[in-house]
Amino acid sequence: MHTDVQHDDWLYQQLQDAGFAAEYLNAASEDDDPETYVSALRKVAEARGGMRVVARNAGISRESLDRMLSSRGNPTLKTLAAVLKATGLKMVISSHSHPGGNS
Repeated sequence: MHTDVQHDDWLYQQLQDAGFAAEYLNAASEDDDPETYVSALRKVAEARGGMRVVARNAGISRESLDRMLSSRGNPTLKTLAAVLKATGLKMVISSHSHPGGNS
């Protein structure tokens, strides 16, 4: 458990850097389970201001943010964009190769 605490401390420290936070979310978006991305976004929000501050800056209640970023959360595109903006990040779409040749 001590190792987990050290890793969490290290991760939260790293997530304070916008570039690292963006790469962390990009890596989470590669997972087929959307819950992975929502969980990663929660960690980013906690590290980059805290849930109360991010909720206020996103124009939503703390309770709504908690629900949205829970394991059963289902954020809308509008609230997702607002939370990203409140953490100093933005959504960017890029292409990736698909098996079969079309990219």
